[in-house]
Amino acid sequence: MTDPRAKGVVAVSGASGKTGWRVVQEALKRGYRVRALLRPSSAVPEGLKGADLIRLELSDGPALEKALQGVEALVIATGARPSIDLSGPLKVDALAMRSQIAACQASGVKRAVLVSSLCSGRLFHPLNLFGLILIWKRLGERWLQESGLDWTVVRPGGLKESEEQLESEGLRFSGPDQQESNSIPRRLVARVCLDALEQPAAIGRIIEVTSSPELESIQLSEWLQHEATPARA
Repeated sequence: MTDPRAKGVVAVSGASGKTGWRVVQEALKRGYRVRALLRPSSAVPEGLKGADLIRLELSDGPALEKALQGVEALVIATGARPSIDLSGPLKVDALAMRSQIAACQASGVKRAVLVSSLCSGRLFHPLNLFGLILIWKRLGERWLQESGLDWTVVRPGGLKESEEQLESEGLRFSGPDQQESNSIPRRLVARVCLDALEQPAAIGRIIEVTSSPELESIQLSEWLQHEATPARA
């Protein structure tokens, strides 16, 4: 018997990362079939249980196109990790965006949600000591905005590993370049990505999000109802 909750197929790149595997988990909970894209050398987190695992390099265009065949949407949770290789952010946050966009276009995937970062594009910021990461993140965002895909960029604040008392955290949403600090648990970022995927009003928007127990609880759909024109390229 077909599961009445079953939805379409969602792919998640960067699925072995700390945010990526949580996106996979949350998508599975909502009834999506999930293709978890991870590098050949990546360890497999327990959180990927139940997803179809596909190992590939994001620079391998044909393999990426094949992995996205029949997929309705791609959540891009790739991100450079701290390393002595200062070219990492350029490779992961910018150049890998190009290959993922091209694969979406070639395989017919129209919907894409990108996990970026608060302060994306800002030059004078401590995070840029790690290979100008915020500059390359903004370039990746721009390429997505100009891609012709139905895009959403989610810019979370500082990412926390905590899984406790999540329901007590209120979310603060804003448009681009309106928040500069504060943090948010990765689990809540994953949920916001899935909420954005399910909200047509989120298409063409850059959405900044942080959380705090002191904030009033609000859903993304509520915030979108009160927002003005999307921030298209």
